[in-house]
Amino acid sequence: MDAKAELRIIRAAYARQVVAAANVVDARVTQAFAAIPREDFLGPGPWLVRRWLHGYVSTPDADPVYLYTDDLIALVPERSLNNGQPSLHAHLIHHASPAAGEHVVHVGTGTGYYTAILAHLVGPSGRVTGIEYDEGLAARARASLAPYANVTVIEGDGTQVPFDAADVIYVNAGCTQPATRWLDGLADGGRLIMPMTSDQGFGSIALERMASAGAVFRIERRGAEYLAYWISPVAIFPCAGSRDEVSERALAEAFARGGWQRVTRLYRDEDISDERCWLRGPGWCLAYH
Repeated sequence: MDAKAELRIIRAAYARQVVAAANVVDARVTQAFAAIPREDFLGPGPWLVRRWLHGYVSTPDADPVYLYTDDLIALVPERSLNNGQPSLHAHLIHHASPAAGEHVVHVGTGTGYYTAILAHLVGPSGRVTGIEYDEGLAARARASLAPYANVTVIEGDGTQVPFDAADVIYVNAGCTQPATRWLDGLADGGRLIMPMTSDQGFGSIALERMASAGAVFRIERRGAEYLAYWISPVAIFPCAGSRDEVSERALAEAFARGGWQRVTRLYRDEDISDERCWLRGPGWCLAYH
């Protein structure tokens, strides 16, 4: 058996393990993870793998077999910036439900691995707009994604860059408030996957604090209404452009009160009573009913 065929078998096993760890049953997501070579987006090996008890540990050599585990791989290790955990992404992508022919906006595309998975899911009749704030990562993503005809990579602030109406907005950075651009940019029926984190010190956050310092919400637009529900705890790199001291403090207080799992709506007005709001910002709130 040649090395490429062997790696395809390993990647297929990895995909099944990742989706099982995500606790979802989704054949399309499994197929996407099996189809996309992770090594195409991580630069030359050996690679640094994030081990929770030991920090970054180098792979023994540049054999890509070491990339097919449910682990973070360093992109910029000095900034604790990684290619995210596959099972978390499998879980979130499953909830985003990108379908063939849809337009996905990927905010925080990094070097493009999960952008490529999203591109696989929407197929040649769909498209993905990847937005990356970091100039170096955007350049790497543009090069790595060049073979994907249905992907465009834009360097810029994902809370400000204009884009066409999106069926899915997949945010891969921790914000403290929903960007107006995201809410306005959702098509009717569109889904926003939004991690909200109260702790800017992502690299040092303790595992036991993760569930009370970060939460991912799924927001679905239905005409003028926005349905919402909690998906997962999260620790993730901060989102440039979507953090400030006031909203950071309000989010930390909301986590301290608890109740984020009961959120069912996002409202874009000032008239929702305090007892209904889990988290309030200027002109919006995440509410219980």
